[in-house]
Amino acid sequence: MLDSVKGFGLTFSTMFRKVFTEKYPEVMKPTAPRYHGRHVLNRHPDGLEKCVGCELCAWACPADAIYVEGADNTEEARFSPGERYGSVYQINYLRCIFCGLCIEACPTRALTMSNEYELADDNRQDLIFTKEQLLAPLLPGMEAPPHPMRLGDSEHAYYVDVADRTSTGSVDAPGRAVPTSAVAQAGVPVNRSADPEAFATGDRGATR
Repeated sequence: MLDSVKGFGLTFSTMFRKVFTEKYPEVMKPTAPRYHGRHVLNRHPDGLEKCVGCELCAWACPADAIYVEGADNTEEARFSPGERYGSVYQINYLRCIFCGLCIEACPTRALTMSNEYELADDNRQDLIFTKEQLLAPLLPGMEAPPHPMRLGDSEHAYYVDVADRTSTGSVDAPGRAVPTSAVAQAGVPVNRSADPEAFATGDRGATR
């Protein structure tokens, strides 16, 4: 009897509380800074992809929601500064549990998670996101791959010396300014706006 009285008492007490209504989608409630939302495949400051097709994210996924196929870069068609790149990349959001283990496993920080949470759909096929849907948009100064490395002729120069060049905003190719490291930060939230600057200046959803 005592448990029943407690239960009815809790219900009765809520009758006099003010009802709070979420005005979604007219008013978007901000998420926590480290919220695990939609994934983003990031780029280097010259536009090349950070993903090297290692498949570690797929191995780390407990829900088997990620599918990756790696391929070799060539001098005629280079998509990443390394030897390989992810030619096929898919995330099945019907399976994904947004645990973040995939981004922890990524050795190049190619995969991060944004603050975007509007992923509902009435078609199961549309919830399997492809590489083209996951790739971060091109920022000013970036070039859509395939193209040669613009930040150095060797991997050492590309990764080690890039900080000095991006801090000064130098030009590594005729007519192509390299964005500063602040603009090319990885893990910025997805922004559906057509303005790429809005994407770059958003609040980061770092989940590292």
